[in-house]
Amino acid sequence: MKTPEQVELMRAAGLLVGRTLELLREAAKPGMSTLDLDALAEEHIRDNGGVPSFKGYHGFTGTICASVNEEIVHGIPRSGKILREGDVLSIDCGAIVEGWHGDAAITVPLGEVTDEQRRLLEVTEESLWHGLAAGRAGARLTDISHAIEAHIRSQGSYGIVEGYGGHGIGTEMHMDPLIPNHGAPGHGPVLEPGMCFAVEPMVNLGTKETAELDDGWTVVTTDGRTSAHFEHTFAVTADGPRVLTALDEGRDRFANLGSAPQNG
Repeated sequence: MKTPEQVELMRAAGLLVGRTLELLREAAKPGMSTLDLDALAEEHIRDNGGVPSFKGYHGFTGTICASVNEEIVHGIPRSGKILREGDVLSIDCGAIVEGWHGDAAITVPLGEVTDEQRRLLEVTEESLWHGLAAGRAGARLTDISHAIEAHIRSQGSYGIVEGYGGHGIGTEMHMDPLIPNHGAPGHGPVLEPGMCFAVEPMVNLGTKETAELDDGWTVVTTDGRTSAHFEHTFAVTADGPRVLTALDEGRDRFANLGSAPQNG
C-alpha cells in the first residue's frame, strides 16, 4: 500500500516513462537500429532526473525492451537489429524517480502493416484499457485478468500469452502479485486505494505458445506470427483507477469506455 505522497512519486516516474515512449513512438523509423532507440530513451530518462529501470536488471543490457514482429517481450536492443518498413515494434520502458518505478509499453507499426496486424494492435490496446477500468477499489485482482481476456475473446481468435503478465510495482519494478491476462473473475486480493500495479496484455495473431531465444531474454511466438504488447502502471484510488504512465492519467480512454474515473 502506498501513501498519497508515494503515489505522486510514482506518477513522476510514470510521466517520465510515458513521455519517453511518446518520444520513441515519433522517432522509430525504418533504417534505425533498436540500439539507436535505446540510446534516445536512456538520454531522455537521465536528462529528466530518472534512472532506467531495466538497465542492469538481472544483467539486461538495455534501457528499453525492443521486440519486433514475432518477438513478444524482452527483445534486447542491438546495433544490428535494423527496423524495416512493415515491422511491428513493441517498446517496453521503465524508469525510477526518487526510488519509485514506472513501467509501460506500446506497440507501433512502422509504415504500412497488414489490416490483420493493425487490428491486433487495436484489440491488444483496447484489452489493456478494459483491464485498467476493472481495477477499482473493492474489485478482486482477477477481475482485471477477466476483463482483458473477455475483450480479446470477443474480438476474434487470438493467442493470449500465458506465463507472462502484469505485476505489483513500487520500490521495485516487479513485485507480487502476478496479474495473468486470462482467468475467472472474483479471485485474488481485494483492491484497495494505494495499491499500484502494472497491467500488460501480450496477444498473438496465432498460437499462444512461446519460446525463449538462446540470448536468454527474447520471447517469441512459436509459429512466427506477429505479437503485440501494451502496458500501463496504475494506482487504485477511491475515485477509480489512476493511470500513472498515461499523460492524461487515462481520462480520454476511460471516457470512451464509459467508465471515466473522477480524479482531478
